Amino acid sequence: MVLSSRYRAFLFIPCILLLAPITLPQQLDQSTPNIRISVDRVDVGVIVTDARGQFVSGLRREDFHLFDNGIEQPITDFLTVDEPAQILLLIEAGPAVYLIEGGHLQAIHALLDGLSPGDRVAIARYNEAPELILEYTPDKRSAAAALDQLSFNLGFGQLNLASSLVSALDWLAHVPGKKSLVLLSTGFDTSPSAAGQNLLARLGSTDVRVLAISLGGELRVTQPPDKKHSKKGAPPSDKTQIAAEGFAQADEELKAIAKANGGRAYFPETTKDFAAVFTQIAQLVRHEYTLGFVPPARDAKLHLIDVRVTGSIPANAPNAASDPAITSPYRIDHRQAYVSPPPE
Repeated sequence: MVLSSRYRAFLFIPCILLLAPITLPQQLDQSTPNIRISVDRVDVGVIVTDARGQFVSGLRREDFHLFDNGIEQPITDFLTVDEPAQILLLIEAGPAVYLIEGGHLQAIHALLDGLSPGDRVAIARYNEAPELILEYTPDKRSAAAALDQLSFNLGFGQLNLASSLVSALDWLAHVPGKKSLVLLSTGFDTSPSAAGQNLLARLGSTDVRVLAISLGGELRVTQPPDKKHSKKGAPPSDKTQIAAEGFAQADEELKAIAKANGGRAYFPETTKDFAAVFTQIAQLVRHEYTLGFVPPARDAKLHLIDVRVTGSIPANAPNAASDPAITSPYRIDHRQAYVSPPPE
């Protein structure tokens, strides 16, 4: 989950670093009207799509079946896709982020434009540690203004991706309702080695859906060959090779982050690609059902979760999206586990 020193050296190039945020609140605003939360309830966000990848709306509580370690549990709470969503934008503020200045950063407006009036957005950045810029607000103009006021400056910095994500999950732990964390990152990580495993453990049991968007697309454009290796087919320079290997490792980290909790990873390369990704994410966070159930045991252990809709395809089914032999109308995506409360 973290880069070796060989790849860390690649990061520290004079580039551009995000400047100070416009506000510095201590924690995310946790108030959300008309949504009840209990420490004895487990929330499971569920996205249901049809064979063409279109979101399925109009499902009712009785259409869902939820299993804890293989045993079906009664669904005690049910929030439809019409309930407001809570979205935290976490943006890498490291040396490579100068690429999002202009079109890449402006493409985030496609996400804001696609949200509903009641959906709330918070904005944070990270390098050595996460830093909250804007508390949760339904005011999309305020969110857009916060993004527009992000400026850039020369600098160096650490990119503690794993440890910053853990801190962000801590912020969101007590925020009720449907929660998504939209991560804009190159995937490079200078966190301590133990932070990666800690992150995967947290992601496996959190109710926050992580949607990771790579910012490294244009950084990996092939550079002209060195004069020494100007002939076609000549081996790349050590610097180019290190960069390629570093990006491959960074991509795997973003994929692992998304896979750990039923999220998704995106790798756009152009401003148009970014806009399409944000438009899709706006639809995804809006079309999420939330199921709640009471843990059947208070044993402080990891419990596996499975959610089914009559005729649905489990998210981890082989070739679920492409196998023509599978005739089921639905596919579902959801978190895979939770840690039950400790004994009283």
